[in-house]
Amino acid sequence: MLDDSAYLDRLSYTGPTAPTLETLRALHLAHLYAVPFENLDIHIGRKIILDEEKLFDKIVSHRRGGFCYELNGLFAALLRALSFDVTLLAAGVWNLAHQRFDPEFDHLCLLVRLEERWLADVGFGDTFREPLRLDDPGEQIQNGKAYRIERDGDWWIMHEPDSGGRRADGYRFILRPRELGEFAFGCHYHQTSPDSPFTQKRLCSRATPTGRITLSGDSLIITANGQRNERLLANEEEWSQALKDHFGLVL
Repeated sequence: MLDDSAYLDRLSYTGPTAPTLETLRALHLAHLYAVPFENLDIHIGRKIILDEEKLFDKIVSHRRGGFCYELNGLFAALLRALSFDVTLLAAGVWNLAHQRFDPEFDHLCLLVRLEERWLADVGFGDTFREPLRLDDPGEQIQNGKAYRIERDGDWWIMHEPDSGGRRADGYRFILRPRELGEFAFGCHYHQTSPDSPFTQKRLCSRATPTGRITLSGDSLIITANGQRNERLLANEEEWSQALKDHFGLVL
């Protein structure tokens, strides 16, 4: 059984735990602040296995982060432990270079049913910070960005405003319940394929109340109150120190 108290401590969360929209929003935000989106295991040769016990050990016990399969997979387990009705969904991310959606299982996101249906996602990097109302075709404004969920036949599409006439980052999914093990192939692909964005360079990023902190390759990028500051790190020692200072991680 998942140790929800240890998980909540990992999130520095001390608020209500009843399965309500208020709780879901607060947990979603706390997760994004506390647990980084990162691919560092891929670059140090540690295999990522989609097993809830292993994910708990990594993210909670060792206070690490992960990518979508890990973060949303474990977040779903926490929500279930708190009596939320949550479903894993397989999504295909918009591929800007090819102007199409990638195949299903390219991404894992979550459907949470309360009085209304909500799309939750703590594993898509710099995206919406609170769940999006699924059955709302209008703009949902968060942090100055207008997110939308549109219906296209059996597909549901989440995307940000178009940029330069092209669709911004987003993804599409079908409301078909999935199990964590079904994402094993996608997880294997993204940690081994030279075509995967996660094998290209090291990444560690988390939201902050005023912006975002990101280690991307050898650059440290801090965005606060709309101001972006980027610094190239001189060597591995500086990179490791930045990882420790800003994310509390020591590899």
